[in-house]
Parts: sequence; structure tokens; C-alpha cells
Amino acid sequence: MKDKVLKLGLPKGSLQETTLKLFKKAGYNIHVSHRSYYPVIDDEEISGMLLRAQEIPVYVEKGYLDCGLTGYDWILEQDVDVVEVAELRYAKEGFRPVRWVIAVPEDSPIKTLEDLQGKRIATELVGYTKRYLKSKGIKAEVYFSWGATEVKPPYLADAIVDLTETGTSLKANKLRVIETILESTTRFIANKNAWKNSWKQKKMQDIAILLQGALLAEEKVGLKMNVPKDSLKKVLSLLNSLHSPTISQLYDEGWYAVEVIINEKRVRELLPKLKDAGASGFVEYPLNKVIP
Repeated sequence: MKDKVLKLGLPKGSLQETTLKLFKKAGYNIHVSHRSYYPVIDDEEISGMLLRAQEIPVYVEKGYLDCGLTGYDWILEQDVDVVEVAELRYAKEGFRPVRWVIAVPEDSPIKTLEDLQGKRIATELVGYTKRYLKSKGIKAEVYFSWGATEVKPPYLADAIVDLTETGTSLKANKLRVIETILESTTRFIANKNAWKNSWKQKKMQDIAILLQGALLAEEKVGLKMNVPKDSLKKVLSLLNSLHSPTISQLYDEGWYAVEVIINEKRVRELLPKLKDAGASGFVEYPLNKVIP
């Protein structure tokens, strides 16, 4: 029975809410108690544990966890040797990669990477930052920041390396970005020995397929419409679905039902054009999973 349980690390903190919502769309209901780090998952073959994303790569590498979700940045920071099962392009605020940037006060004389020579840099990403600067021939003092990194310059640091999605916080603290040193997305990673176990590998692959399907569905919707025969060619020319649209003849002669999966952002520009082309009876609906 021991070999039939997958030990899964889930990120606690900024990624937690988005990750749990993604698992729900993928078909897994996860209940988290405010006083427990062991969530209840409605799959008896998965044993979950909530941990900071920064810690998950090390615990996966050492085998304390079979697999886990963490950021690519923390995999590089911890310099671990793990299997990357899947890339999951989501973050706290959306579906774009997050960026680690070097930032300085707006009025700082530091303009380029070379200007950091001999300067003080505060960051949570110490290991990677040191390796990055070394690769560029820059010698600087890099020290760990225990949070509130944006307030460190100019008195406690000359520059910072900080995580940003929108840049809003940096601008609010009157900081200017001089370089992006890393783009990061969420990764589903596995311990190398666990990956060699055929049952665990298959279980992880199944989870990855469902998570990727749920993530793909976030950007797409289903769209149904009725189209008269003489408008069908023009309507189809406007549509761009995953595959060919589904077309079926209606009871009323000369009419067809057309159904497609399309990017949600396209709907508002497409609907007026489709209506002008002769389509009617539109129904737009959300999706839980899209698996090509």
C-alpha cells in the first residue's frame, strides 16, 4: 500500500490559492484547514503537504516528497537535480511568467549592470543572483533580504533583485528596472527515484495532463451558434478553433449548428462579425479542461 501513495508538495503562500483553484478545475478537490499543513485531497492515492515554494525543490530532490509544484526560479536558486514533469504557465496574478529584475532608485546614478561593481544588492534570490553577476564579471555584495525588499534602497542597499509580475510595486516605491535576470513559471517536478517507479510516474503524468488541460481551459471558451446554409462558408472563415469546427445539420432544413473552442479574448471582436455574417442563437460557455 505504501508504494501506492504519491507524496505531493503544494506551494503555500502567494501561489496557494491559484494552485488549489487549478487543481479543482483539473478534478481534484483539496480542503485546507487553517491550522494544518496537510490538506485533504479527494484522491486516496495522493498525500499532500503545504510548504513554501522555496523549500519544495530541496525536499523533492532528497526524496522527502515524490513531486511538487514550485517556481523555476526556486529550482535554479536551490540548484537541485530533479525531473521536470511539466511547465505550468501561471502565477499569482495571471498567466504570464514572473520576472526577477535588478532595480535601483529612480534618481540612482546606476544605469547599467556594470555600474553595480562593488555595490550592495539585497534579494531573496541570493544564490542565483551571485552566479548571474559572476557570469557577467560583476563583483558585488549580495545579501539575503527577509522581505520588504523594495524599501532597502538607498540606505540599506544600492540595488535590489526582486520578483515582479506587473511592476506596480516597484513603481510605487520609486524604483527603476535596469535589467531582467530571469523569467520564471510554475513547474511540476519529481524526485528522480520516484520517477523510476512506474506507478508513480504514471500517476504524475496523469496529474500533469489534467493540470495542463485545466490551465489551457482558462484562456478558452466554447461557442455555439446557428448558421443558415448560405452563410456557412463566410462564418467558418471567421473561426479559428483547436481543430475544425463541429458542424451538424439542424431539424430546420438549410440551417446548421456550429460549435468551436476559441480564445476567450477573441469572442468580443468575433461575435458582431459572426452576427453580421448571418449566424445567430449564440451560446458561450466556460470550460474546465481542454486537452488537445
